[in-house]
Amino acid sequence: MAQVREPLVSIIMPAYNAARFIRQSIQSILQQSFQDWELLVTDDASTDNTPQVLEQAARDDARIRIFLQTQNQGPGAARNHSLSHARGRYLAFLDSDDLWLPHKLEQQLPFMQKQQAAFTFASYALMNQEGQDLHKTIQAPASITYRQYLRNTIIGCLTVMIDREKTGPVVMPDMRTSQDMATWLDILKTGITAYGMPEVLAKYRIVDGSNTSSKWKSAQDVWKVYRQHESLSWPASCFNFAGYCFNAIKKRL
Repeated sequence: MAQVREPLVSIIMPAYNAARFIRQSIQSILQQSFQDWELLVTDDASTDNTPQVLEQAARDDARIRIFLQTQNQGPGAARNHSLSHARGRYLAFLDSDDLWLPHKLEQQLPFMQKQQAAFTFASYALMNQEGQDLHKTIQAPASITYRQYLRNTIIGCLTVMIDREKTGPVVMPDMRTSQDMATWLDILKTGITAYGMPEVLAKYRIVDGSNTSSKWKSAQDVWKVYRQHESLSWPASCFNFAGYCFNAIKKRL
């Protein structure tokens, strides 16, 4: 019996009531110039027709693997379910309403290999709910360490790529919000440096009513990561939170 070859990149996507945008997100993966990937989508007990959309996508392309949860557990749990089935050396992440530009994987993989990096990310552009360009780019710094990331949450999940041969297994904390931030901190805390690409490789959709569209809610979530996940003292949390607020304002200028 012939052995099934493992894909190089495993793309992790959570989905919840995502029928409006998820076709576009999947299409941006299908249009990648680099094609050695698998897409693992875990539906988090959607109440719309997201499961039907995913089932059709999986029928159309065998590289798309779908998992249906019967109980809503949040995006972290959905990502972890997909992560537990991932076969690729490299992990990449895309949410069900965001988009990759066509050369995202083709550009990022050689960058990782040249840097011998365990963890990379890239710049990304902002778009509104309708997909219109907001003419605003979140520019990735050349690198970021654990201490720097505590004060500047600049890493966009939609641009992250991780080499599991260098990091070991990746599991997201059991948190309803900001689980991506906590995951990047867990990796960086081991002494790994994340390297940023100046190129814009993705588009982030600002959806009305989402957690990240509320600045106050985002700030509360960051504070919880400091105090509960990182167990930082009150003074250390205040120090890092001041940096977070400064950089959050700078990002929006």
